[in-house]
Amino acid sequence: MGTLDDERAYVERCAAGLRRMLDGARDNVIVGETVAGDRYSAERLGRHLKSLAKELSEEPDGPPFFGRLDFGHGSAEHGGRAYHIGRRHITGEHGGPPVVIDWRAPVSRAFYRASARDPQGVALRRRFGWSGTTLTGFEDERLDRGEEGESRILAAEIERPRVGPMRDIVATIQPEQDDLVRAELDTSICVQGAPGTGKTAVGLHRAAYLLYAHRRRLERAGVLVLGPNRTFLGYVSAVLPTLGEMDVEQTTLERLLTTVPVTAADGEAAAVVKHDARMAEVLRLALYGRIVKPVEPVVVADGSARWRVREDELRRIVDGARRASLPYGVGRERVRAQVVASITRQAEARGRTANAAWTRAVARAVTPSLDAVWPAAKPEEVLYEVLRGPAAEVARAPGGSVLTEAEWAAITWPRPPRSVRSARWTAADLVLLDEVAAMIERPRGYGHVIVDEAQDLSPMECRAVARRAEHGSLTVLGDLAQGTTPWAATSWQDRMALLGKPDGRVIALTTGFRVPGAVVELANTLLAALGADVPATRSYRADGRLRLTRVTDLGEGVAAAVREAYAYEGSIGVIATDAAVEPLTSAISNHGLDVGGRLSVVPASAAKGLEYDHVIVAEPAAIAGAERRGLNRLYVALTRAVSRLDVVHARPLPPQLTRPGGRPVDAR
Repeated sequence: MGTLDDERAYVERCAAGLRRMLDGARDNVIVGETVAGDRYSAERLGRHLKSLAKELSEEPDGPPFFGRLDFGHGSAEHGGRAYHIGRRHITGEHGGPPVVIDWRAPVSRAFYRASARDPQGVALRRRFGWSGTTLTGFEDERLDRGEEGESRILAAEIERPRVGPMRDIVATIQPEQDDLVRAELDTSICVQGAPGTGKTAVGLHRAAYLLYAHRRRLERAGVLVLGPNRTFLGYVSAVLPTLGEMDVEQTTLERLLTTVPVTAADGEAAAVVKHDARMAEVLRLALYGRIVKPVEPVVVADGSARWRVREDELRRIVDGARRASLPYGVGRERVRAQVVASITRQAEARGRTANAAWTRAVARAVTPSLDAVWPAAKPEEVLYEVLRGPAAEVARAPGGSVLTEAEWAAITWPRPPRSVRSARWTAADLVLLDEVAAMIERPRGYGHVIVDEAQDLSPMECRAVARRAEHGSLTVLGDLAQGTTPWAATSWQDRMALLGKPDGRVIALTTGFRVPGAVVELANTLLAALGADVPATRSYRADGRLRLTRVTDLGEGVAAAVREAYAYEGSIGVIATDAAVEPLTSAISNHGLDVGGRLSVVPASAAKGLEYDHVIVAEPAAIAGAERRGLNRLYVALTRAVSRLDVVHARPLPPQLTRPGGRPVDAR
């Protein structure tokens, strides 16, 4: 089975294997320049080989393996063999067996799934402890003898201080998480996960797994990760590269949809209407209402000849294109193509040679007539018409307007801009512009889309995501209890239907690995007041600290808590209402403490998805009262703590916050 010295010697074998892989990749770049059969193939091969060499040269400096599996002789496929499991495959010497197996390989699954009750052929499972890149020890579980217990190495990895970006969890994936990570590509799943259950990590690891298992298909179609904000993306951006995956598009929905600058802001009433699914019908009526019944024939001059498409024929062409339910722009080009085809038949019947140049000239010549019946459209022009007022939409909607008068009043510009070029657009308008753009021409789709914090997506945002995953699959991540937008989801089944995957599986993760037990128990007491039908979380961890402190001066109390937090290792996050961020930052600085590095002061509106070793929640009552879903926002703030939580308050705590058992929380 090997001693610690044996395993340290194996580390050196792994380092040598990585050097061989890098040298081989660099040699292949040189050789590849001369072996390709044509220029295009040479360029494509060269890009691939250089990308591989670059990836290996930038390999993160971390342990080459984290586990080992020794299979018993009774295993049909792996009898008597041992495998080291790591973040990436490392080849053996002279074409021999690999020295490290990728965690995504089929044999690696037993590392996460095997147990004393179901050893899956595994005689021994070994977990390794590391300090940086130095192997410090290991723990063995003799599954063939029924020996399985709590792992100190596993617990230490889970509880390790959170400094810097989010880390991968390949060494700590639990069986229920592994089931989700390895779900089939064609299966869409929704993961309901309370804070700290690892739902975000599951989503990112599923991206890495699917790229491993379906490389060729997904390299063509692409994988898209959508996060809630740029801060969150910065936090998770390091995970996929550490798993060996570089070619995943990671962005926010707003950045994905941005086609115009956002220079204005909506009030809540306007935003609620704009994000309502009925806006899709409003926009459809506005766009297709541009199409009119032909009243004149198409006439094209061709030298001394005049080619004509009669009104009744043109009407049949336009009606047929409309019935085909094509994107607006495709329908317009179909009308053009059929008009040109009709003229071509006439010309050829009279002996005209219809070559490519002649056909292009005719296509240009029919444009004025085409514009009269099926005009070209740009998303900004359509939305400009809609936001100027409801008159045109009311006339086009069968049975009356889609929106009420009050709803129209909420979204209509009080002083319409003089032209579309002078319009000022809001963030909600980006979603509407994307809807119109998709009606004109279908957007790019992806093979797989992962969307985090999906409980806060609006119906119109769901439509935007659904279009990107129309021919692919989805991994939807979220927590109904953390919904903070006016349109936040109350049911995952309804949300999956809006996302275009009504048959997607909904799975709940209920074991928290990040948030300590004392913090989880406090946060769970808010669930009854949140109106979210979610199971309470139970924490894997018995460590951690919770302290509630009543103070007379909030700034002084927060600064004192920050000073004490510096005595511990790890990151520190102060979370307060958006309005309190600036004064608290000043109070902290006035005590000689620098904001930055380990310490962040975060508005509650931006805390979702982040985590800190030591969290100081300032004035929970203010957070709860700052917005319609303030209690949900407070639930988010309380659950950002990985090790210690200080609740500092000058006002009484919200009555909905109770100790387990129902007693109101106080400062004792």
